[in-house]
Amino acid sequence: MLIDAIFHHIGVATADIAKTAEAYLAAGYEMSDVAHDSMQNVNIAFLYKPGCPLLELVEPADEASPVRNIIKKVGVTAYHFCYEAINLDESIAQLRQKKFVLFLKPVGSVAFGGRRICFLYHKDVGLIELLEK
Repeated sequence: MLIDAIFHHIGVATADIAKTAEAYLAAGYEMSDVAHDSMQNVNIAFLYKPGCPLLELVEPADEASPVRNIIKKVGVTAYHFCYEAINLDESIAQLRQKKFVLFLKPVGSVAFGGRRICFLYHKDVGLIELLEK
């Protein structure tokens, strides 16, 4: 995909952040506060544990949330991988040349202090999120 991109987190769709977090908390993970992201119409929380991948729990904020469809189809599931990109616009251009489709244009993210994110999809890779470094 991108040579200079650095893995950041795994996005997990869930109908209930608190219920899903219980198992991870019992396994020694710690959880951030839950934040509402009105741009994506979701609530999110991060789970972290030294030596383990960072997990982002993503819960629909209401019935219109796009994450709701994922949950209806497969239940709680990992559905995207996030990578930090040094130059977000250049990374998008490189991925589009490799047949990735831009699903969400770059927007400021509540979860990352206003840093821009975007989502891209490739039929052989799945959904990825890019996070501006």
